[in-house]
Amino acid sequence: MKENRASIDSICSALCYALGIEPPRQANAPDERLKKFIDEKFSDKKADRIFMYNPDAVAEWIVEKYPQFISEVTSRSQIELPYRSVMPCVTPVCYGTIYTGALPDVHGIKAYAKPVIKIDTIFDALIRAGKKPVIVAVNGCSMSKIYLERDMDYFIFDTYEEVNAKAAQLIVEDKYDFYAVYNGNYDSTMHKFGPEAPIALAELKANSRQFGTFAEMISNLWKDHRTLAGFVMDHGCHEIDGGCGSHGLDMPEDMNIRHYYSAFGV
Repeated sequence: MKENRASIDSICSALCYALGIEPPRQANAPDERLKKFIDEKFSDKKADRIFMYNPDAVAEWIVEKYPQFISEVTSRSQIELPYRSVMPCVTPVCYGTIYTGALPDVHGIKAYAKPVIKIDTIFDALIRAGKKPVIVAVNGCSMSKIYLERDMDYFIFDTYEEVNAKAAQLIVEDKYDFYAVYNGNYDSTMHKFGPEAPIALAELKANSRQFGTFAEMISNLWKDHRTLAGFVMDHGCHEIDGGCGSHGLDMPEDMNIRHYYSAFGV
């Protein structure tokens, strides 16, 4: 039986469907699997919060080989969905696709570069609908750059610890409708030491633990909200000569990923 592996360009419209807003103008059709999950979990109502935790470069083959390192994600997730990334599968291209719903030829980032995306994005769609999005990311990373110049809040820090502390604070304050929180610690470590190096797997475990913390906070603090929370990476990775890690090739190790979602407050 062939696996139902959608492209990551189908995520954006599904997230907009969850919130009951119009998707970005160039966004492609929504992932019907995610729409079905949303309808079932929210009893055909809409979410009023989305929390997207974005760990970088977490490959499907890594989580299949080392499930113990993402146990705090899988134990809290209600659905896992296989996706195929886009080429070239590098961070600004892929997160550019995820949050516009458009392929690279349309959103304009077709290489490892970090220009501000000029086409319509989920953040523009949220603002038009009267909702408040926020991005929390590390200085210099793709998510800190490619979605700038919108009338929204950005919290950019020098370390992932500061990013995650701020995201936790924002959960407590509860004043945004859409949260995008980026962590690239696994990616940066695997590039230096390899995807399966103990130090890299420790960073994957840290991502899993962090998502577990956010999910626990959301479950306890947002009881009056219907929240969709996702563990949503951009692409995978593979080992190269010298024991280092890389990505960007049209191969399963780089292209195949699995996203994890939970619904809270239902």
